[in-house]
Amino acid sequence: MTFVEAAQLTDVPEGGVLAVEIDGEEIALVRDGSDVYAIRDECSHASIKLSEGDVEGCEIECWLHGSRFDLRTGKALNFPATEPVPVYPTQITGDVVMVDLSADRS
Repeated sequence: MTFVEAAQLTDVPEGGVLAVEIDGEEIALVRDGSDVYAIRDECSHASIKLSEGDVEGCEIECWLHGSRFDLRTGKALNFPATEPVPVYPTQITGDVVMVDLSADRS
């Protein structure tokens, strides 16, 4: 695995989203307690930024049509989306959120 620095942990709001770009890839970082998830910042249904949607627990919702995705697996949880969104492993090193873009888990 090749982890790269994505953000400071304090920059990722609790229960919220931080949009970042890593090596040209737009990623949404979502913090839920001590867990931070990384998901491609694009709805698989309508190419809308997921980082502009709402987060509830381990789910993120696209603001345009209401498609929800599991932050752990990227799986689409309801229509109109039917395709998953890539998710990436994360780790916290000190106060830094690290993401491994080479390990797409969709």
